[in-house]
Amino acid sequence: MNIQLNGRAIRTEACTLSELLIEQQIDAACVASAFNGNFVPKSQYSSQRLEEGCQLEVLSPMQGG
Repeated sequence: MNIQLNGRAIRTEACTLSELLIEQQIDAACVASAFNGNFVPKSQYSSQRLEEGCQLEVLSPMQGG
């Protein structure tokens, strides 16, 4: 399916957010995620189903200031 990940179009075979993170080699423990603009708690990564054309933001916290 085709989705948007951090503003770029990608094609994925993943069905869930958890599978997508593994596929994209992103450490789920070190990121915060939003699905179509809504925050997704880490406890729901494995149950958050992806949909054709969905928009995901996966962000790593940064230190400093």
